[in-house]
Amino acid sequence: MSDKDDDNTPFPDPDEISRKLSEFLKSNFGDQVSFSSMPDGMNPFANAPESSGETHDVKSEDPVDVFDFDLLPRDIKKHLDRFVIRQDEAKKALSIAVCDHYNHAKYLRRLEQESPEEAGKIEFAKQNVIVVGPTGVGKTYLVKHIAELIGVPFVKADATKFSETGYVGADVDDLVRELVRKADGDVSLAEYGIVYIDEIDKIATASNSSGRDVSGRGVQTTLLKLMEETEVPVRNPQDMQSQMQAMFEMSKGGKSGKDSINTRHILFIVSGAFSGLEKIVEKRVRQGAIGFSAESSAGIQETLLEELVETRDFIDFGFEAEFIGRLPVRVVCDHLDADDLFNIMKNSEGSLIRQYEREFEAFGIRAQFSDEALQEIATAAEKEKTGARGLMTVCERLLRNFKFELPGTSITELSVSGDLVKDPVATLDSILSDAGPVGDGRVIAEIAAFRRKFEESHGVRLNIRNDAAARIASLSEVKNQSILQVCEELFRDFQFGLNLIRKNTGQDTFLITEEAVENPDKYLSGLVVASYRSDEDSGVRSGDEPDQNPQ
Repeated sequence: MSDKDDDNTPFPDPDEISRKLSEFLKSNFGDQVSFSSMPDGMNPFANAPESSGETHDVKSEDPVDVFDFDLLPRDIKKHLDRFVIRQDEAKKALSIAVCDHYNHAKYLRRLEQESPEEAGKIEFAKQNVIVVGPTGVGKTYLVKHIAELIGVPFVKADATKFSETGYVGADVDDLVRELVRKADGDVSLAEYGIVYIDEIDKIATASNSSGRDVSGRGVQTTLLKLMEETEVPVRNPQDMQSQMQAMFEMSKGGKSGKDSINTRHILFIVSGAFSGLEKIVEKRVRQGAIGFSAESSAGIQETLLEELVETRDFIDFGFEAEFIGRLPVRVVCDHLDADDLFNIMKNSEGSLIRQYEREFEAFGIRAQFSDEALQEIATAAEKEKTGARGLMTVCERLLRNFKFELPGTSITELSVSGDLVKDPVATLDSILSDAGPVGDGRVIAEIAAFRRKFEESHGVRLNIRNDAAARIASLSEVKNQSILQVCEELFRDFQFGLNLIRKNTGQDTFLITEEAVENPDKYLSGLVVASYRSDEDSGVRSGDEPDQNPQ
């Protein structure tokens, strides 16, 4: 064949290349490996496989530009106070480390634009952080909400899921690649992300161990390179699909963008329970101090660990000196007592109680937790010795039968009181004995949805009694309208009169009876008139004597 003929050989278009590559992969590797082409301009990381570590997308409607970082440590701590109870020293240390890290990133970016040569001479010791604390004290929550506030890519993984490169298991380099995916393919932004590795204490290895260590020292060695500064290929060299994708992109016009990620400005935060670390500290202190008492030993476990723990203690625990040296900021989280757990339920924006309220609301039941009940739950959760996670254990055990028995009944109000927590079986039996027959779940749910919407929109609350609910259901069938439509039509002007009553009397909860459904205007007028009467005549307006099972 002539050279001329060779020149005229048509080059396959991208679709043809994609088809052939897909057939090749399938014939050699089966359905376990797939290949797909991407239109021009599409993010090459959009369909990248999830890393083996658990990750959290951190998105914001108006994310902070990391290169315009202007937060103060107290600003970050104030943000964390909304979600994490106690842990003040941990919040301060993390806030300072994060501010120093991103202020340096901001300074370096400006210097690179003005004088790249001078920027290359700047030395910076990263303030990577190690967080020590028992389970359930808020370690992950702290880091997650810092990343959310700053608006940088954030990746979380468990150290136990990674192995040294070349062994079975996930490659630690995948953590850095995952930052690129979180940054929607923006490598420059990913290079200023946050990598959080939990259960780091699980890769500590006793100094007297022998043989090849897949998940301990090998992983430490690989991680310390990442935590200092190294280049990580954007494409995993051992991932055939990723490499074939890169070949395909090159065939369409060559490389585009950076092909490696520099870890110099990626902030690494690691954490773990470090069970037994306090014993190592105690042993060292005993050897170095005369008359060290058992009472002082107990103090180490509770309050003095952060002040006494030293690098040598982490080395004795099983970490390489080079590895622990890459984590200069050490933070110790406090144990949580019953009062802390009470405050978590009462004041934290991420309170577990909000979750339970939503779960009961989905069944048309309004759950209200008294302070006495929360204190009882907190006391029981403290005994679980799992921090805030103990709250879920206690609440699930306490409320399981209520979730099973009450949905579908006429009960739409559940008061979680101290008595309920102390004797849930007797309380549930009492509630069920007063409950009416099982009702239409659809009617109950739609009425609950209307009540919630009315309260959110107008600031007053309606208690719709059983007879009123039955009449509303009947009207729904006659008018061929939904329960919501009937309620909105019946009570469309109630907010004006009810808010007038609230202004006159301070009352914010109103009973809706069958009479109110039959003649809404007359019923509302009666309530308004009653609100102007003397206290002796206030019984009509107050609605303080509903039946035992108001809707």
